[in-house]
Amino acid sequence: MKHVVVIGAGQAGSSCVAKLRNTGFAGEVTLIGTEAVPPYQRPPLSKAYLLGEMALERLFLRPESFYAENGINLMLGTTVETIDTFAQTVRAAGQTFAYDELVLTTGSVPRRLPARIGGTLDGVHVVRGLADVDAMRPRFTEGARVLIVGGGYIGLEAASVAAKLGLKVTLVEMGDRILQRVAAPQTSDFFRALHTSHGVDIREGVGLERLSGDTKVTGAVLSDGSELAVDFVIVGVGIEAATQLADAAGIVIDNGIKTDAYGRSSAPHVWAAGDCASFPYRGQRIRLESVPNAIDQAECVAGNIMGDDREYLAKPWFWSDQYDVKLQIAGLNSGYDRVITRRTDADSIAFWYYRGDELLAVDAMNDPRGFMIGRRLIEAGKSPAPALVENPDTDMKALLKS
Repeated sequence: MKHVVVIGAGQAGSSCVAKLRNTGFAGEVTLIGTEAVPPYQRPPLSKAYLLGEMALERLFLRPESFYAENGINLMLGTTVETIDTFAQTVRAAGQTFAYDELVLTTGSVPRRLPARIGGTLDGVHVVRGLADVDAMRPRFTEGARVLIVGGGYIGLEAASVAAKLGLKVTLVEMGDRILQRVAAPQTSDFFRALHTSHGVDIREGVGLERLSGDTKVTGAVLSDGSELAVDFVIVGVGIEAATQLADAAGIVIDNGIKTDAYGRSSAPHVWAAGDCASFPYRGQRIRLESVPNAIDQAECVAGNIMGDDREYLAKPWFWSDQYDVKLQIAGLNSGYDRVITRRTDADSIAFWYYRGDELLAVDAMNDPRGFMIGRRLIEAGKSPAPALVENPDTDMKALLKS
């Protein structure tokens, strides 16, 4: 094997090339990224980095020297123009690269507001990459008025940073409640109360009608007819898999780049991992937008390129930091029909999702022990009786042995 090309220099891409070298791949490795900086962590962007608590260099997943020292051709600030899966070539930066194996780790892109409602006005931001956060950081001044559109985790994390810095925060969610698509009402209630206690004005069941301003956003009209004066806007209405390059190359797309259990796409010698990839999981097809998935899936693909022939078995888990609360999520709650509340002390609470008698997922707030036990139970396919989980006297660790 001579040359592995990886397109997308994020968490998955960096993990893939590192794994290739760590497992003895001696051929040529090229990692291509559109941004001008080495691969970096994204989760701290909307938290520690935005707060000014983390320097740029600390964001980097690995020192830039790592790539040269390990013989990895790191091409930054480079956009791939085309992929030819028949000739097995990639066209970028005016050059054509032949590959023996190609890995697509192109990640995801944020949904933006349409221009017809003011989405292109100056002062309208999304939270995805370093450039996005650098552009909005100067606006985070005490007393500034920010409108956050979208009550998912990105919007809530941005709201927590803004509130901590003394901004006047209004958050609108067009759904019936914040976190409606990803969490139970109990989790929504917890975070609504948390944000309200920090002065955030949360408006649920209210959408954005339009933004106003000549060239810069100055106001917003909401779907209930109310009007707000705003200094800037943060849009957090979800992300989509970055599949345009793969689609143009004729690779099958199905809520992301469709892969088999090993990470192979529909095109020979083309693999995919991370946010951009959809894969089989317990009889369904899913796409996971998380750091752990990006790492594990990319490393699995690297191993399979090396001949491991191993199916990727996802172990979904996620986290979110808001104020002094760390939310940790284990599993996927799709299809739940009841939620069990477990509170062990005044500062920690967890919601356990069940479908019938089957444990599906756990939302743990400031409850790392509950999260770890729930995660291990889910991964082991064990489902303790809901009554045991609800009882604060239950020795949860003992459930792992049953």
